[in-house]
Amino acid sequence: MEALNNLVNSVNGLVWGPPMLVLILGTGFFLMVMLKFMPLLRIGTGFGLMWRGREPGEAETGQISPFQALMTCLAATVGTGNIAGVATAVFLGGPGALFWMWCTALVGMATKYCEVVLAVHYRELDGRGEHIGGPMYAIKNGLGKHWAWLGVLFAIFGGFAGFGIGNMVQVNSMADALETTFSIPGWLTGVATMVLVGLVILGGIKRIGKVAASLVPFMCVAYIIASIVVLVVFAEAIPTAFGLIFEHAFSPIAATGGFAGAAVMAAIRFGVARGIFSNEAGLGTAGIAQAAGTTTSSVRSGLIGMLGTFIDTLIICTMTGLAIICSGVWTGGESGAALSAAAFEAAMPGIGGAILSIALVIFAFTTILGWSYYGERCWVFLVGTRAIWPFRVVWVLAVPFGAIAQLDFAWLLADTLNGLMAIPNLISLLLLSPVVVKLTREYFAANRV
Repeated sequence: MEALNNLVNSVNGLVWGPPMLVLILGTGFFLMVMLKFMPLLRIGTGFGLMWRGREPGEAETGQISPFQALMTCLAATVGTGNIAGVATAVFLGGPGALFWMWCTALVGMATKYCEVVLAVHYRELDGRGEHIGGPMYAIKNGLGKHWAWLGVLFAIFGGFAGFGIGNMVQVNSMADALETTFSIPGWLTGVATMVLVGLVILGGIKRIGKVAASLVPFMCVAYIIASIVVLVVFAEAIPTAFGLIFEHAFSPIAATGGFAGAAVMAAIRFGVARGIFSNEAGLGTAGIAQAAGTTTSSVRSGLIGMLGTFIDTLIICTMTGLAIICSGVWTGGESGAALSAAAFEAAMPGIGGAILSIALVIFAFTTILGWSYYGERCWVFLVGTRAIWPFRVVWVLAVPFGAIAQLDFAWLLADTLNGLMAIPNLISLLLLSPVVVKLTREYFAANRV
Protein backbone atom coordinates (compact mmCIF):
# COMPACT_ATOMS: atom_id res chain seq x y z
CA MET A 1 0.00 0.00 0.00
CA GLU A 2 2.88 2.35 0.80
CA ALA A 3 4.39 1.73 -2.65
CA LEU A 4 1.05 2.52 -4.29
CA ASN A 5 0.70 5.67 -2.20
CA ASN A 6 4.20 6.80 -3.21
CA LEU A 7 3.43 6.11 -6.88
CA VAL A 8 0.23 8.15 -6.81
CA ASN A 9 2.07 10.89 -4.91
CA SER A 10 4.68 11.04 -7.66
CA VAL A 11 2.06 11.14 -10.42
CA ASN A 12 0.16 13.83 -8.52
CA GLY A 13 3.32 15.92 -8.32
CA LEU A 14 3.59 15.76 -12.11
CA VAL A 15 -0.11 16.32 -12.78
CA TRP A 16 -0.33 19.41 -10.59
CA GLY A 17 3.29 20.48 -11.04
CA PRO A 18 4.58 23.60 -12.84
CA PRO A 19 4.37 22.11 -16.39
CA MET A 20 0.63 21.39 -16.07
CA LEU A 21 -0.07 24.76 -14.49
CA VAL A 22 1.85 26.49 -17.29
CA LEU A 23 -0.09 24.42 -19.85
CA ILE A 24 -3.45 25.38 -18.37
CA LEU A 25 -2.54 29.06 -18.05
CA GLY A 26 -0.86 29.08 -21.47
CA THR A 27 -3.89 27.51 -23.13
CA GLY A 28 -6.18 30.05 -21.47
CA PHE A 29 -4.01 32.95 -22.59
CA PHE A 30 -3.76 31.57 -26.14
CA LEU A 31 -7.54 31.22 -26.34
CA MET A 32 -8.03 34.71 -24.90
CA VAL A 33 -5.77 36.16 -27.61
CA MET A 34 -7.48 34.08 -30.33
CA LEU A 35 -10.82 35.53 -29.17
CA LYS A 36 -9.33 39.08 -29.07
CA PHE A 37 -10.12 39.31 -25.32
CA MET A 38 -13.85 38.98 -26.02
CA PRO A 39 -14.63 37.11 -22.74
CA LEU A 40 -13.38 40.07 -20.70
CA LEU A 41 -15.08 42.65 -22.91
CA ARG A 42 -18.39 40.78 -22.86
CA ILE A 43 -18.84 40.10 -19.15
CA GLY A 44 -21.83 42.48 -19.10
CA THR A 45 -23.34 40.70 -22.09
CA GLY A 46 -22.97 37.39 -20.27
CA PHE A 47 -24.81 38.64 -17.18
CA GLY A 48 -27.59 40.04 -19.37
CA LEU A 49 -28.01 36.70 -21.14
CA MET A 50 -27.92 34.87 -17.80
CA TRP A 51 -30.75 37.01 -16.44
CA ARG A 52 -32.85 36.48 -19.56
CA GLY A 53 -32.00 32.78 -19.48
CA ARG A 54 -33.98 32.09 -16.32
CA GLU A 55 -36.71 30.69 -18.58
CA PRO A 56 -36.08 28.70 -21.79
CA GLY A 57 -37.18 30.14 -25.13
CA GLU A 58 -39.85 28.43 -27.22
CA ALA A 59 -37.47 27.38 -29.99
CA GLU A 60 -34.69 26.23 -27.66
CA THR A 61 -33.87 22.60 -27.00
CA GLY A 62 -32.46 21.08 -23.81
CA GLN A 63 -33.56 19.80 -20.41
CA ILE A 64 -32.95 22.81 -18.14
CA SER A 65 -32.84 26.59 -18.55
CA PRO A 66 -29.50 28.34 -19.23
CA PHE A 67 -29.68 29.86 -15.73
CA GLN A 68 -30.20 26.43 -14.14
CA ALA A 69 -27.27 25.07 -16.18
CA LEU A 70 -24.99 27.82 -14.86
CA MET A 71 -26.19 27.25 -11.30
CA THR A 72 -25.48 23.52 -11.70
CA CYS A 73 -21.92 24.39 -12.78
CA LEU A 74 -21.55 26.74 -9.81
CA ALA A 75 -22.99 24.06 -7.54
CA ALA A 76 -20.09 21.82 -8.56
CA THR A 77 -17.33 24.46 -8.44
CA VAL A 78 -18.32 26.59 -5.43
CA GLY A 79 -17.22 24.20 -2.73
CA THR A 80 -14.43 23.51 -0.27
CA GLY A 81 -11.94 25.10 -2.68
CA ASN A 82 -13.50 28.51 -2.05
CA ILE A 83 -12.99 28.21 1.70
CA ALA A 84 -10.26 25.69 2.47
CA GLY A 85 -8.50 25.99 -0.92
CA VAL A 86 -8.07 29.76 -0.78
CA ALA A 87 -6.87 29.57 2.82
CA THR A 88 -4.31 26.90 1.90
CA ALA A 89 -3.05 29.02 -1.01
CA VAL A 90 -2.52 32.03 1.29
CA PHE A 91 -0.94 29.85 4.01
CA LEU A 92 1.56 28.26 1.60
CA GLY A 93 2.10 31.08 -0.89
CA GLY A 94 1.39 34.21 1.11
CA PRO A 95 -0.97 37.06 0.16
CA GLY A 96 0.52 37.17 -3.35
CA ALA A 97 -1.17 33.85 -4.12
CA LEU A 98 -4.48 35.69 -4.38
CA PHE A 99 -3.13 37.80 -7.26
CA TRP A 100 -2.23 34.66 -9.20
CA MET A 101 -5.67 33.22 -8.49
CA TRP A 102 -7.09 36.32 -10.18
CA CYS A 103 -4.84 35.80 -13.20
CA THR A 104 -5.97 32.18 -13.41
CA ALA A 105 -9.60 33.29 -13.38
CA LEU A 106 -9.13 35.98 -16.04
CA VAL A 107 -7.58 33.63 -18.61
CA GLY A 108 -9.82 30.85 -17.30
CA MET A 109 -12.86 32.74 -18.55
CA ALA A 110 -11.63 32.18 -22.12
CA THR A 111 -10.96 28.51 -21.37
CA LYS A 112 -14.40 27.96 -19.89
CA TYR A 113 -16.09 29.89 -22.71
CA CYS A 114 -14.45 27.60 -25.27
CA GLU A 115 -15.27 24.47 -23.25
CA VAL A 116 -18.95 25.36 -23.19
CA VAL A 117 -19.15 26.45 -26.83
CA LEU A 118 -17.63 23.16 -28.02
CA ALA A 119 -19.72 21.07 -25.60
CA VAL A 120 -22.98 22.60 -26.84
CA HIS A 121 -21.95 22.73 -30.50
CA TYR A 122 -21.04 19.03 -30.58
CA ARG A 123 -23.68 17.76 -28.17
CA GLU A 124 -25.96 14.89 -29.16
CA LEU A 125 -29.02 13.00 -27.91
CA ASP A 126 -28.60 10.00 -25.65
CA GLY A 127 -30.71 6.86 -25.69
CA ARG A 128 -33.46 8.61 -23.70
CA GLY A 129 -33.67 11.61 -26.02
CA GLU A 130 -31.83 13.97 -23.63
CA HIS A 131 -29.07 16.33 -24.76
CA ILE A 132 -25.63 15.27 -23.64
CA GLY A 133 -22.24 16.86 -24.21
CA GLY A 134 -18.84 17.69 -22.79
CA PRO A 135 -15.18 17.29 -23.79
CA MET A 136 -15.66 13.60 -24.63
CA TYR A 137 -18.35 14.45 -27.20
CA ALA A 138 -16.41 17.44 -28.55
CA ILE A 139 -13.47 15.09 -29.13
CA LYS A 140 -15.64 12.36 -30.65
CA ASN A 141 -17.71 14.59 -32.94
CA GLY A 142 -15.21 17.37 -33.53
CA LEU A 143 -11.89 15.57 -33.92
CA GLY A 144 -13.17 12.30 -35.41
CA LYS A 145 -12.74 8.60 -34.67
CA HIS A 146 -8.93 8.69 -34.66
CA TRP A 147 -9.10 10.83 -31.52
CA ALA A 148 -11.91 8.86 -29.85
CA TRP A 149 -9.49 7.28 -27.35
CA LEU A 150 -8.83 10.74 -25.94
CA GLY A 151 -12.53 11.16 -25.15
CA VAL A 152 -12.56 7.73 -23.49
CA LEU A 153 -9.63 8.75 -21.28
CA PHE A 154 -11.44 11.91 -20.19
CA ALA A 155 -14.59 9.93 -19.34
CA ILE A 156 -12.62 7.34 -17.35
CA PHE A 157 -10.75 10.00 -15.37
CA GLY A 158 -13.95 11.95 -14.71
CA GLY A 159 -16.04 8.88 -13.95
CA PHE A 160 -13.73 7.80 -11.14
CA ALA A 161 -12.50 11.21 -9.94
CA GLY A 162 -16.04 12.29 -9.09
CA PHE A 163 -16.41 9.69 -6.35
CA GLY A 164 -13.50 11.23 -4.51
CA ILE A 165 -13.29 14.92 -5.31
CA GLY A 166 -17.03 15.41 -5.82
CA ASN A 167 -18.47 13.02 -3.27
CA MET A 168 -16.57 11.41 -0.40
CA VAL A 169 -14.08 14.25 0.11
CA GLN A 170 -16.93 16.78 0.20
CA VAL A 171 -19.07 14.91 2.73
CA ASN A 172 -15.95 14.25 4.81
CA SER A 173 -15.38 18.02 5.00
CA MET A 174 -19.04 18.50 5.96
CA ALA A 175 -18.82 15.89 8.71
CA ASP A 176 -15.59 17.35 10.09
CA ALA A 177 -17.01 20.90 10.15
CA LEU A 178 -20.27 19.86 11.84
CA GLU A 179 -18.54 17.65 14.41
CA THR A 180 -15.97 20.33 15.28
CA THR A 181 -18.45 23.20 15.51
CA PHE A 182 -21.71 21.59 16.62
CA SER A 183 -20.57 18.16 17.96
CA ILE A 184 -22.74 16.33 15.39
CA PRO A 185 -21.47 12.74 14.89
CA GLY A 186 -19.94 12.03 11.51
CA TRP A 187 -22.19 9.02 10.85
CA LEU A 188 -25.29 11.18 11.35
CA THR A 189 -24.03 13.75 8.84
CA GLY A 190 -23.34 10.92 6.41
CA VAL A 191 -26.81 9.39 6.69
CA ALA A 192 -28.63 12.73 6.51
CA THR A 193 -26.57 13.83 3.49
CA MET A 194 -27.19 10.48 1.78
CA VAL A 195 -30.95 10.94 2.10
CA LEU A 196 -30.90 14.53 0.83
CA VAL A 197 -28.55 13.71 -2.06
CA GLY A 198 -30.71 10.73 -3.01
CA LEU A 199 -33.89 12.82 -3.07
CA VAL A 200 -32.25 15.22 -5.51
CA ILE A 201 -30.11 13.19 -7.90
CA LEU A 202 -32.55 10.31 -8.36
CA GLY A 203 -34.72 12.91 -10.13
CA GLY A 204 -32.02 13.56 -12.74
CA ILE A 205 -30.69 16.81 -14.18
CA LYS A 206 -34.08 18.58 -14.08
CA ARG A 207 -34.30 18.19 -10.30
CA ILE A 208 -30.61 18.99 -9.84
CA GLY A 209 -31.09 22.13 -11.94
CA LYS A 210 -34.10 23.27 -9.91
CA VAL A 211 -32.37 22.71 -6.57
CA ALA A 212 -29.19 24.40 -7.79
CA ALA A 213 -31.14 27.41 -9.11
CA SER A 214 -32.78 27.79 -5.69
CA LEU A 215 -29.83 27.05 -3.41
CA VAL A 216 -26.73 28.38 -5.21
CA PRO A 217 -27.75 32.06 -5.56
CA PHE A 218 -28.83 32.10 -1.91
CA MET A 219 -25.63 30.53 -0.61
CA CYS A 220 -23.38 32.75 -2.74
CA VAL A 221 -25.13 35.96 -1.70
CA ALA A 222 -25.24 34.93 1.98
CA TYR A 223 -21.54 34.08 1.97
CA ILE A 224 -20.64 37.36 0.27
CA ILE A 225 -22.67 39.32 2.87
CA ALA A 226 -20.93 37.48 5.72
CA SER A 227 -17.55 38.21 4.12
CA ILE A 228 -18.46 41.88 3.73
CA VAL A 229 -19.19 42.01 7.47
CA VAL A 230 -15.64 40.75 8.10
CA LEU A 231 -14.23 43.39 5.73
CA VAL A 232 -16.28 46.16 7.37
CA VAL A 233 -14.91 45.19 10.79
CA PHE A 234 -11.36 45.30 9.41
CA ALA A 235 -11.97 48.13 6.92
CA GLU A 236 -8.81 49.99 7.88
CA ALA A 237 -6.72 46.99 6.83
CA ILE A 238 -8.14 46.72 3.29
CA PRO A 239 -5.63 49.10 1.59
CA THR A 240 -2.75 47.32 3.36
CA ALA A 241 -4.15 43.94 2.27
CA PHE A 242 -4.20 44.95 -1.39
CA GLY A 243 -0.66 46.29 -0.97
CA LEU A 244 0.47 42.92 0.39
CA ILE A 245 -1.28 41.04 -2.42
CA PHE A 246 0.39 43.02 -5.22
CA GLU A 247 3.75 43.34 -3.50
CA HIS A 248 4.17 39.67 -2.71
CA ALA A 249 2.88 38.48 -6.06
CA PHE A 250 6.31 39.54 -7.37
CA SER A 251 8.60 39.53 -4.33
CA PRO A 252 9.32 36.96 -1.58
CA ILE A 253 7.71 37.35 1.83
CA ALA A 254 9.62 36.71 5.03
CA ALA A 255 8.47 34.45 7.85
CA THR A 256 6.31 36.20 10.43
CA GLY A 257 4.33 34.82 13.37
CA GLY A 258 3.16 31.33 12.44
CA PHE A 259 3.71 31.97 8.72
CA ALA A 260 6.81 30.20 7.38
CA GLY A 261 7.52 32.65 4.55
CA ALA A 262 7.17 32.04 0.82
CA ALA A 263 9.08 32.63 -2.41
CA VAL A 264 7.43 34.14 -5.48
CA MET A 265 7.29 30.70 -7.08
CA ALA A 266 5.22 29.44 -4.15
CA ALA A 267 2.76 32.30 -4.59
CA ILE A 268 2.43 31.50 -8.29
CA ARG A 269 2.22 27.74 -7.85
CA PHE A 270 -0.33 27.65 -5.06
CA GLY A 271 -2.34 30.59 -6.37
CA VAL A 272 -2.70 29.00 -9.81
CA ALA A 273 -3.25 25.46 -8.53
CA ARG A 274 -5.92 26.44 -6.01
CA GLY A 275 -7.54 28.78 -8.52
CA ILE A 276 -7.88 25.96 -11.03
CA PHE A 277 -9.06 23.59 -8.30
CA SER A 278 -11.76 26.08 -7.35
CA ASN A 279 -13.13 27.17 -10.73
CA GLU A 280 -12.19 24.04 -12.77
CA ALA A 281 -11.35 26.12 -15.87
CA GLY A 282 -9.36 23.77 -18.08
CA LEU A 283 -10.81 20.57 -16.61
CA GLY A 284 -13.78 20.55 -19.02
CA THR A 285 -16.54 19.92 -16.50
CA ALA A 286 -18.58 23.08 -17.17
CA GLY A 287 -19.50 22.00 -20.68
CA ILE A 288 -21.12 18.81 -19.38
CA ALA A 289 -23.78 20.75 -17.46
CA GLN A 290 -24.17 23.53 -20.02
CA ALA A 291 -24.81 20.97 -22.77
CA ALA A 292 -28.07 20.10 -20.98
CA GLY A 293 -29.19 23.73 -21.08
CA THR A 294 -31.88 24.96 -23.48
CA THR A 295 -30.35 27.00 -26.28
CA THR A 296 -30.23 27.63 -30.01
CA SER A 297 -26.70 29.04 -29.87
CA SER A 298 -23.52 27.50 -28.49
CA VAL A 299 -21.94 30.98 -28.25
CA ARG A 300 -24.78 32.26 -26.08
CA SER A 301 -24.29 29.25 -23.80
CA GLY A 302 -20.57 30.01 -23.69
CA LEU A 303 -21.15 33.64 -22.69
CA ILE A 304 -23.31 32.45 -19.80
CA GLY A 305 -21.04 29.55 -18.87
CA MET A 306 -17.87 31.65 -18.60
CA LEU A 307 -19.50 33.61 -15.76
CA GLY A 308 -18.99 30.58 -13.53
CA THR A 309 -15.26 31.34 -13.35
CA PHE A 310 -15.91 35.04 -12.74
CA ILE A 311 -18.35 34.41 -9.89
CA ASP A 312 -16.42 31.51 -8.34
CA THR A 313 -12.93 33.01 -8.24
CA LEU A 314 -13.06 36.76 -8.84
CA ILE A 315 -15.93 37.24 -6.39
CA ILE A 316 -16.23 34.40 -3.86
CA CYS A 317 -12.57 33.35 -3.59
CA THR A 318 -11.57 37.02 -3.43
CA MET A 319 -13.92 37.60 -0.50
CA THR A 320 -12.38 34.65 1.38
CA GLY A 321 -8.82 35.76 0.64
CA LEU A 322 -9.43 39.36 1.66
CA ALA A 323 -11.15 38.28 4.88
CA ILE A 324 -8.12 36.15 5.80
CA ILE A 325 -5.55 38.84 4.97
CA CYS A 326 -7.43 41.83 6.42
CA SER A 327 -8.11 40.05 9.70
CA GLY A 328 -4.39 39.30 10.07
CA VAL A 329 -4.98 35.63 10.97
CA TRP A 330 -2.90 34.40 8.01
CA THR A 331 0.25 34.77 10.16
CA GLY A 332 -1.16 32.66 12.99
CA GLY A 333 -0.08 29.23 11.73
CA GLU A 334 -3.55 27.87 10.86
CA SER A 335 -4.29 26.43 7.40
CA GLY A 336 -7.26 25.22 5.38
CA ALA A 337 -10.81 25.72 6.60
CA ALA A 338 -9.52 26.44 10.13
CA LEU A 339 -7.75 29.56 8.80
CA SER A 340 -10.92 30.84 7.10
CA ALA A 341 -12.89 30.11 10.28
CA ALA A 342 -10.36 32.08 12.32
CA ALA A 343 -10.89 35.11 10.06
CA PHE A 344 -14.67 35.01 10.50
CA GLU A 345 -14.35 34.37 14.23
CA ALA A 346 -12.01 37.34 14.62
CA ALA A 347 -14.65 39.63 13.10
CA MET A 348 -17.70 37.98 14.70
CA PRO A 349 -16.61 36.39 18.00
CA GLY A 350 -18.81 33.51 19.07
CA ILE A 351 -20.66 33.10 15.77
CA GLY A 352 -18.08 33.62 13.01
CA GLY A 353 -16.78 30.06 13.10
CA ALA A 354 -20.31 28.66 13.06
CA ILE A 355 -21.26 30.80 10.04
CA LEU A 356 -18.18 29.59 8.18
CA SER A 357 -18.98 25.96 9.04
CA ILE A 358 -22.54 26.28 7.77
CA ALA A 359 -21.26 27.87 4.54
CA LEU A 360 -18.78 25.03 4.10
CA VAL A 361 -21.53 22.43 4.59
CA ILE A 362 -23.85 24.04 2.01
CA PHE A 363 -21.01 24.54 -0.49
CA ALA A 364 -19.91 20.91 -0.12
CA PHE A 365 -23.48 19.61 -0.45
CA THR A 366 -24.09 21.41 -3.73
CA THR A 367 -20.73 20.17 -5.03
CA ILE A 368 -21.93 16.60 -4.47
CA LEU A 369 -25.03 17.37 -6.57
CA GLY A 370 -23.16 19.01 -9.43
CA TRP A 371 -20.47 16.37 -9.62
CA SER A 372 -23.03 13.58 -9.58
CA TYR A 373 -24.20 14.79 -12.99
CA TYR A 374 -20.64 15.08 -14.31
CA GLY A 375 -19.82 11.54 -13.25
CA GLU A 376 -23.08 10.17 -14.61
CA ARG A 377 -22.50 11.70 -18.05
CA CYS A 378 -18.98 10.26 -18.15
CA TRP A 379 -20.30 6.76 -17.49
CA VAL A 380 -23.09 7.20 -20.04
CA PHE A 381 -20.44 8.04 -22.62
CA LEU A 382 -18.53 4.87 -21.74
CA VAL A 383 -21.33 2.30 -21.44
CA GLY A 384 -24.60 4.00 -22.48
CA THR A 385 -27.76 5.01 -20.63
CA ARG A 386 -27.95 1.65 -18.83
CA ALA A 387 -25.30 3.07 -16.49
CA ILE A 388 -27.57 5.84 -15.17
CA TRP A 389 -29.47 4.12 -12.37
CA PRO A 390 -26.60 1.90 -11.14
CA PHE A 391 -24.39 5.00 -11.02
CA ARG A 392 -26.93 7.04 -9.06
CA VAL A 393 -27.43 4.26 -6.52
CA VAL A 394 -23.68 3.75 -6.01
CA TRP A 395 -23.16 7.52 -5.79
CA VAL A 396 -25.75 7.85 -3.03
CA LEU A 397 -24.40 4.85 -1.11
CA ALA A 398 -20.85 6.26 -1.24
CA VAL A 399 -21.90 9.37 0.71
CA PRO A 400 -22.11 7.95 4.28
CA PHE A 401 -18.89 6.00 3.72
CA GLY A 402 -17.10 9.26 2.91
CA ALA A 403 -18.36 10.87 6.11
CA ILE A 404 -16.66 8.36 8.42
CA ALA A 405 -13.67 7.08 6.43
CA GLN A 406 -10.03 8.19 6.46
CA LEU A 407 -9.69 9.60 2.97
CA ASP A 408 -6.05 10.61 2.64
CA PHE A 409 -5.37 8.15 -0.18
CA ALA A 410 -8.80 8.61 -1.77
CA TRP A 411 -8.24 12.38 -1.81
CA LEU A 412 -4.80 11.98 -3.38
CA LEU A 413 -6.03 9.57 -6.07
CA ALA A 414 -9.10 11.67 -6.88
CA ASP A 415 -6.99 14.84 -7.03
CA THR A 416 -4.66 13.10 -9.50
CA LEU A 417 -7.51 11.85 -11.70
CA ASN A 418 -9.11 15.29 -11.55
CA GLY A 419 -5.92 16.84 -12.89
CA LEU A 420 -5.55 14.18 -15.59
CA MET A 421 -8.96 15.26 -16.96
CA ALA A 422 -7.30 18.48 -18.09
CA ILE A 423 -4.97 16.80 -20.58
CA PRO A 424 -7.58 15.48 -23.09
CA ASN A 425 -9.64 18.63 -22.60
CA LEU A 426 -6.77 21.05 -23.29
CA ILE A 427 -5.71 19.11 -26.37
CA SER A 428 -9.23 19.30 -27.79
CA LEU A 429 -9.50 23.02 -26.96
CA LEU A 430 -6.30 23.81 -28.83
CA LEU A 431 -7.18 21.67 -31.86
CA LEU A 432 -10.77 22.93 -32.07
CA SER A 433 -10.06 26.60 -31.25
CA PRO A 434 -10.59 27.65 -34.92
CA VAL A 435 -14.15 26.28 -34.67
CA VAL A 436 -14.80 28.41 -31.55
CA VAL A 437 -13.41 31.53 -33.24
CA LYS A 438 -15.56 30.92 -36.34
CA LEU A 439 -18.75 30.37 -34.31
CA THR A 440 -18.02 33.44 -32.18
CA ARG A 441 -17.43 35.65 -35.22
CA GLU A 442 -20.63 34.46 -36.87
CA TYR A 443 -22.69 35.00 -33.72
CA PHE A 444 -21.59 38.57 -33.15
CA ALA A 445 -21.96 39.39 -36.84
CA ALA A 446 -25.61 38.30 -36.64
CA ASN A 447 -26.31 39.63 -33.12
CA ARG A 448 -25.19 43.15 -32.36
CA VAL A 449 -25.27 42.76 -28.58
